[in-house]
Amino acid sequence: MKWSLAFCLLAVSTAVGAVVIRADVDDAKYRVPASAFPALVDMPGEGQGVLIAPQWVVTAAHAAPMQMQGMEDEVSIGGVARKVKRVVTYPGYKKLPDQLITEALASGDLSKMSAFLASSNDIALIELASPVKDVTPVSLYRGNKELGMTVELLGKGATGNGTKGQDPHSAHRTVLRRAFNVIVGDDARYVWYRFDPPPSALPLEGITGSGDSGGPLLVGDGSSRQLVGLASWGKYPTGHPFWRKWAPGRPFVEGLYGEIVYAVRVSSYIQWIEGVISAPANTRTQLQSAEANNSIQRTR
Repeated sequence: MKWSLAFCLLAVSTAVGAVVIRADVDDAKYRVPASAFPALVDMPGEGQGVLIAPQWVVTAAHAAPMQMQGMEDEVSIGGVARKVKRVVTYPGYKKLPDQLITEALASGDLSKMSAFLASSNDIALIELASPVKDVTPVSLYRGNKELGMTVELLGKGATGNGTKGQDPHSAHRTVLRRAFNVIVGDDARYVWYRFDPPPSALPLEGITGSGDSGGPLLVGDGSSRQLVGLASWGKYPTGHPFWRKWAPGRPFVEGLYGEIVYAVRVSSYIQWIEGVISAPANTRTQLQSAEANNSIQRTR
């Protein structure tokens, strides 16, 4: 899934997902085997997460199993089903209200919806019923120098290319693809990157699409990779050529060149993540929640 303003216009549950690629590069160059990133976690149906400790997964809050009605309480890591013990969403997380979607559909004005998503703390932790012993967890990035980083992103969801956009008929759980992009902005909650067209694009430039909310943005190589962000939502900037052509009744297209994708800024949530992981389940008091709510302000 991807929290996409495009999806909101279609009155579909919002989400970020699989890799949308350059139109002038063969798709085969983006495809990688599952062994390229063993710590990737498949949520039930669609959506991703990352194993960050033997018994803990981090993901986008709106992609967590307990946020998806009717889904089973298992996730898959390395092709093996893992039982979920509990899901802990960040105390500041709020689900996108249906009213904002309705208003956007009626008016075409996405500013309120965009502001809501920008203020949401879209992160959750999943505690597994038992530790994972056959996959090495990924380390968290703990610095504050994300701006300008070239990051690796992975996804299994829907795909397409920057000229035509995301294929609306593409499945939200496909093969694993890997792309790269450059972080061009950040704030206390998010980092974001832009889908640039050739010739300014990276050789394997790409963005996430629909089906992989909670999927990773990584820095580093191989076993030294660190988790920088989690796929969350996307939008087209004001003045994008697509908006000048859009009219009521015309299907909205995701994944065109120029789209900006937002990822949860993991470094801002380190204190909360470590606090939840280190505390017994029955000690999550109101004080702990208050500290979590304040942690974002303290880190920036």
